[in-house]
Amino acid sequence: MEKSIFIETPPSFSFRSTVYSHGWSELAPFSLDVENWRLSYVFRDAGGGVPAVMSEAERGIRVDVSRKNFDGEKITLDLRHIFRLDDDLAGLYEAIVGHERLNWVAEKQAGRLLRSPTVFEDLVKTICTTNCSWALTKIMVSNIVEKLGAGMFPTPEQMAIVDADFYRTEVRAGYRSPYFVELAEMIAGGRLDPEGWLTTDLPTAELKKEMKNVKGVGDYAAENLLKLVGRYDGLALDSWLRSQFYKNHNNARKCKDTKIERHYKKFGLWRGLVIWCDMTEKWFVDR
Repeated sequence: MEKSIFIETPPSFSFRSTVYSHGWSELAPFSLDVENWRLSYVFRDAGGGVPAVMSEAERGIRVDVSRKNFDGEKITLDLRHIFRLDDDLAGLYEAIVGHERLNWVAEKQAGRLLRSPTVFEDLVKTICTTNCSWALTKIMVSNIVEKLGAGMFPTPEQMAIVDADFYRTEVRAGYRSPYFVELAEMIAGGRLDPEGWLTTDLPTAELKKEMKNVKGVGDYAAENLLKLVGRYDGLALDSWLRSQFYKNHNNARKCKDTKIERHYKKFGLWRGLVIWCDMTEKWFVDR
């Protein structure tokens, strides 16, 4: 029998803008039904998988759960986390006042970046985005979910029980294969705690350095991860962001990264989120 949870959302929250904030809604165990505007995810509690379908509701989010018994408190905490319901974006909206090109951000209540229930899952998914096409990213993540997590995102312990050959042949992870083994073993063995990145007092530069100690995480991946733990001062430049900047702000001509950095410097600690919103406006307008 299906059960429903209702979660109240802050006035500045938009379900659609959060779901469309970046590509995570396309990565398993998320799935998005655009026609009916439903976002699905298979959560995890002590009893196993908790399939849930999330949709807009008046002043909140409705969550329909198809398992009879589940840990409602944990699932609610996970939901608040993935939708960033406790994030305060007032600083973002203040930073863009007077910048007409960015007026749409406040109008669309954009700025919250959808994330996974755990930093570990976001870390693995981020590594899957590096040096490859988005299509291959989706294949790798789907293989990890189906072949190691039985429809859920696997735990570090589940990812640690297979070797690099498995990741290479079954997941199609390529050069990342030994990195996934090492990462999973480090977390399962208590030598690394990505969840602690959410609450650490480390300065951002030191936290970025710690993230880059994980094999497969360079500047781009670390600065994307920083955004997912609430640190927005890194631009996370990649070929796509650069190309969009050239087109939107430099007459389609290539330029040095220092010019991009100067352009967004005025937005201070919010500059990484501002550049992302600036370059993705078309997603929200078209949809």
